[in-house]
Amino acid sequence: MKSETDKLISKHGQLNQSDNMKVVSHVQREEDDWIRHTVMLEGIDVPFIYRRKKQYQSLKGARVNITYYRQVEEVAGIEFETMKVVRIKRS
Repeated sequence: MKSETDKLISKHGQLNQSDNMKVVSHVQREEDDWIRHTVMLEGIDVPFIYRRKKQYQSLKGARVNITYYRQVEEVAGIEFETMKVVRIKRS
C-alpha cells in the first residue's frame, strides 16, 4: 500500500521528498496575515520556505521529513533558488 507521500510524488512529477533531515535554522516572521517560516537544513545551502496562519514551536535541531518543490524567486533582478514546502513533519 502506498503512503500519502508516495501518492503525492507519483501524481506530481516536480515534487521532491527528503527524509530524516536535520534542521539547522528555523526563522518565523510576520508577512501580512501570515507567518512565513524559513528552514535551513544541514548540508543544504538553499532555504525551505512555507507559510502558516500562526507561529509554531521551533524546529531547530529536530529531524524532519520534508516534501517540496524547487522554485526560483527574483529579488532586485537577481535570481535566488528556494524550496517551496508542501509538507513538513518531524521524523
